[in-house]
Amino acid sequence: MNTSPLPQLQTFLAVARARSFSGAARQLRVSRSAVSQAVQQLERQLRVTLLARTTRSVSLTEAGRRLVDNAGPALGQVVAALTEVSAQPGEATGRLRLSIPRSSVPFLIEPVLPVFRARHPRIEVEINIDDRFVDLVAEGYDAGVRLSESIERDMVEVRLTDAFRFVVVGTKDYLARHGTPQRPEDLLKHECFTFRSQTTGALYAWEFERGKRAWRVPVRGGIVSNDSVLCVSMAQRGLGLAYSSEPAVSERIRQGKLVRVLEAYAPEVPGYFLFFPSRARSSLPLKLFVQAARELAVRRIG
Repeated sequence: MNTSPLPQLQTFLAVARARSFSGAARQLRVSRSAVSQAVQQLERQLRVTLLARTTRSVSLTEAGRRLVDNAGPALGQVVAALTEVSAQPGEATGRLRLSIPRSSVPFLIEPVLPVFRARHPRIEVEINIDDRFVDLVAEGYDAGVRLSESIERDMVEVRLTDAFRFVVVGTKDYLARHGTPQRPEDLLKHECFTFRSQTTGALYAWEFERGKRAWRVPVRGGIVSNDSVLCVSMAQRGLGLAYSSEPAVSERIRQGKLVRVLEAYAPEVPGYFLFFPSRARSSLPLKLFVQAARELAVRRIG
């Protein structure tokens, strides 16, 4: 190799994170053709194909995935080290990329970010709101937030909330007009805002439990979305019923804008957790974010 492939490697990793040449071009603030040329140069230098390209999508080849897994964290550490050299003594610098579900933003992320930014103003925080299950390593994230049941076993988990329930909510007006469901199967007669999974593309069947018995009800309605926040908003307008984590709707319930139904069947989950690969433990921005999140979680849970 006659020249350093570092610039091309940085461009390739941006494409791998965005799964898109256009997305990488926007992130890097260069043209799409410049991104494509850089990746082609890297592939010629390495004599391997790193990306499988179609007219509609970009995916990693096996060689591309190995390069992301091995070079991505190392390059991040190099960039962080260069940034840290220019920092004042005792001042934390760097970048933190997080993937979080939309439903957790109001009661989980928004309380943490102001505190974290006030303490560490030179740490750049990039947050991607995404309800699908992302591959943290392949897509270049430092950490994510998910329910514990959705986290791979080889990840480090840090509790952010106590256990909570998933509840069905609607307005008093809607229930007065359509009746209050008494059993999970009664929902089949109601207008329910259906949630489509960004990971599988399937419509979500609402889950319930009581004692040792469990239900999965294939609810249907005239509105289908991949955004649980939108579903709750439509329910608040009296258009139907929504299924949501209880913390996300607790304030609307307290204000009387929504009421719970089928409470006796509400399932409980262990809560939300911050998760990240074990090798990411050495990242100072992540360590400091975990510290702030833990402190605020203790206050909320306690």
